[in-house]
Amino acid sequence: MADDEVDYSLWNTAHPLGTNFYGAAIETMPLLEASPDETQNMRYKLVTLPRGTNQIPVISIGFTSIVLTAGATNAFPFRPTTSGGFNGPGFGYTVVLFDGTSAILVGTGLPATNAPTTPGFIGDTTNANSVTAVGTDFTLTPKNVPATVTTSLIIYGNETGASVVIPVTVNPAPTV
Repeated sequence: MADDEVDYSLWNTAHPLGTNFYGAAIETMPLLEASPDETQNMRYKLVTLPRGTNQIPVISIGFTSIVLTAGATNAFPFRPTTSGGFNGPGFGYTVVLFDGTSAILVGTGLPATNAPTTPGFIGDTTNANSVTAVGTDFTLTPKNVPATVTTSLIIYGNETGASVVIPVTVNPAPTV
């Protein structure tokens, strides 16, 4: 279940007819026609966690942004972890680099048969150049870019659905 089609910014606490009409615009919105493809209409799905779970899983990686320089031979390794004991074997993470022209993304630590679990959405402009990797350990290596590229990296927990977005900047190689 999801309510992606509802625009909650239409809730109007200043409606001249009072509190009974705050949600009038939302309540009169037409509902979308049912779609058999969940990847095209539900971005924010409900999640079912094991009985006894007392906290929402949160992915942590130890940094809040990544800055790389083209021409550098060093790769940027990272290993996500999830709070609440959700680092179960065999599940790992799916990582999406929105602009694959800026860096090379490699995931390791899971069998090659594991496929990315992140759907693409119709209309996503980032989908054309995105790169996806699955694993428990990841490496981001800058490509040779002519100008500074600003993009994002999103990490999804394959067991929990938790996610975190990290800004990525790739600078061109320094000129000598």
